[in-house]
Amino acid sequence: MKYPIGIQDFDKIINEGYTYVDKTELIYKIVHEGSYYFLSRPRRFGKSLLMSTLEAYFSGKRELFKDLAIEKLEEDWTAYPVLHLDLNTGKYNSKDSLTHALDDFLSRLEANYGTFHSEKTLELRFMGIIERIYHKTGKPVVILVDEYDKPLLQSINNKELQEDFRATLKAFYSVLKTQDRYIRFALLTGVTKFGKVSVFSDLNNLIDISMDEGYDTLCGITEEEMHRYFEESIQKLAERYKISYEETCARLKKRYDGYHFVEYGTGVYNPFSLLSTFRASKFGSYWFETGTPTFLVQLLQRENFYLPDLTQQQVSADMLNCIDTMDRNPIPVIYQSGYLTIKDYDEEFKVYTLGFPNEEVEEGFANYLLPYYAHTGSEGAPMYVRNFVLALRNGRPEQFMKRMQVLFADTDYKIVGNAELYFQNAFYIVTKLLGFYTEVERTISDGRIDMIVKTKDYIYIFEFKYDQNADIALQQIENKGYAQPFVTDGRKIVKIGVNFSREHRCIDEWKIKE
Repeated sequence: MKYPIGIQDFDKIINEGYTYVDKTELIYKIVHEGSYYFLSRPRRFGKSLLMSTLEAYFSGKRELFKDLAIEKLEEDWTAYPVLHLDLNTGKYNSKDSLTHALDDFLSRLEANYGTFHSEKTLELRFMGIIERIYHKTGKPVVILVDEYDKPLLQSINNKELQEDFRATLKAFYSVLKTQDRYIRFALLTGVTKFGKVSVFSDLNNLIDISMDEGYDTLCGITEEEMHRYFEESIQKLAERYKISYEETCARLKKRYDGYHFVEYGTGVYNPFSLLSTFRASKFGSYWFETGTPTFLVQLLQRENFYLPDLTQQQVSADMLNCIDTMDRNPIPVIYQSGYLTIKDYDEEFKVYTLGFPNEEVEEGFANYLLPYYAHTGSEGAPMYVRNFVLALRNGRPEQFMKRMQVLFADTDYKIVGNAELYFQNAFYIVTKLLGFYTEVERTISDGRIDMIVKTKDYIYIFEFKYDQNADIALQQIENKGYAQPFVTDGRKIVKIGVNFSREHRCIDEWKIKE
């Protein structure tokens, strides 16, 4: 079996015998139910392949769709002129960078369809090209814009440049409405949706299907599709790990499933991670290995975001659909980027509850955040966490605490906001990562046990204090009987009191009692 990992060209997938998860029934639906669409999906979720498939369809390449669902549905197969703008490859770090990309796109078309001397601006040239193509071919055009938001995301920390990009793109994309009589179909895709007050303010004819139940599986792989196309791959993975077929499916679901783009909708697997797992016959963090945008961390730090709140977010649909409020709330862009997903929905109040979609994202995001909130030195986050876990498994709490102390050392330049918030965020990340390798029950600063870590042979009870001392922390463990529920457990109980100094921004004292 050939897995189309990183292959975004539909023609190549079909002609070279790669496995194609058939989405053409939904493609038939989308092209026959409307004309103008917008779709937001995380990176590596198949947006570019969707665009390539649409391009092949609208180019009339019927032969490529043999034995696919659309072959039985479509009777026309009319070929239309297709204008495909891909903004994914550019580096947009200056005002001219976007202008040059759009100019190159238009110049290539003008070489075939001509130009007019009065078309001085990008949008006027775009308008003229669409009209000339229509009159020259006698057919309306199809416009596909892939990663429309790439310039905006790359300039997210440069407000002046981003506003310039917004103005340029707003004018350019407005052509989709003014030239409606010459356009058969248009689709814009991206990771995020910049709201109606900016890029899309003139495009009230765009149908946003990002949270449309009818199209929630247009990108991604459903449970049914996984079993339909990849049964052999699942069996091979089970043999590789010497586990049952059922356990293999459970691990795949836990690690890569869980994305929901609409309330009560069908869950989908991350296609890149799933296919990569099957190709290598190995569970991994494939999505994160391809890169995570640093602007997400910058947003969290800039807004002094309390990280434990990430998985307790309750938001409205309007907030999820647009990131114009990003300066005040980073959650919409984190959701749209695929790091959070819909977990629950309150029908009465129209409120969504968000959380991590799966283990790969939860673990990967925590590992990615760790160096930004803690001093990991040259070890790197995975090795750093490994040494943390091994210290606890081997009954070496002193070693563990020394590592904790180093974690909070040398961090002045990283601290955003007050020291207590910094400590809580770093502490949250560490306990989150520990939870993947040990049993962790955690609460923070609310009168309950701050942290319990359970290994095969030990139970560690932690109490953290701010600007007090370790004796007080240890005494609280004793006075409130935190160890009492575990006295009959059989494992050795270790009590650890810790004090964090706001002034020095570090752990300045700890005491251990066994």
